[in-house]
Amino acid sequence: QVQLVESGGGLVQPGGSLRLSCAASGFTFSMYTMSWYRQALGKERELVAAITSFGGSTNYADSVKGRFTISRDNAKGTVNLQMNSLKPEDTAVYYCNANRRMVTGTIRDYWGQGTQVTVSS
Repeated sequence: QVQLVESGGGLVQPGGSLRLSCAASGFTFSMYTMSWYRQALGKERELVAAITSFGGSTNYADSVKGRFTISRDNAKGTVNLQMNSLKPEDTAVYYCNANRRMVTGTIRDYWGQGTQVTVSS
């Protein structure tokens, strides 16, 4: 059974930091690109950061570059998002995503349940 379980969300003041974690199980974690998405109230879900299967490449939304860092531990099956210098506009539900294109062309795409991040004074 595939599971992606996020943790680490909460309430933080502007300028503060949070570290989100996602624990994966039920699939070959090291073969998947792992990403963090977020969805603010009334807005579409957007990609925040992504890291390729063996961590060789990362990608960030322009709005978080220089503030957020994505990392993964293939041995533990975890992916983290370190968020610094948080702004009120970072307030959203953050989702962990696992994605892989199989050799057959089939896309495997898994989502966590989300964790709320609120940045407010």
